[in-house]
Amino acid sequence: MRVRRMVGAFDRGRILNPQAARSQLLGGMTMGLGMALSEAGHVDPRMALVVNGDLGEYLVPVQADVPRIEVLFVGEPDPSTAPLGIKSVGEIGITGVAAAIANAVYNATGRRLRDLPLDLRAS
Repeated sequence: MRVRRMVGAFDRGRILNPQAARSQLLGGMTMGLGMALSEAGHVDPRMALVVNGDLGEYLVPVQADVPRIEVLFVGEPDPSTAPLGIKSVGEIGITGVAAAIANAVYNATGRRLRDLPLDLRAS
């Protein structure tokens, strides 16, 4: 599977530092891409211990794996959340990325994948 483009639209109130907020959301979306397509932590069911030997066995997305990502800010300052109308950005960008990719796979193939990372061969 390959993701060619990602677009995220976020309502985070007033953005005080657009460059930092955009970078934080790009990172979250990249993490969501890794969660959906490559990251697999293996756990021993008897001992409940992670059995990945090292980070070399835990695949995370690198620059060549990440498509063009566009971040859009929508909404206006929200005075009900804080006096300045701001909301935290944090890693909200990760939320929904894996589900969106899984839905795109379903739309393309008709197969509903429910385990991460997504693998068409597994189901």
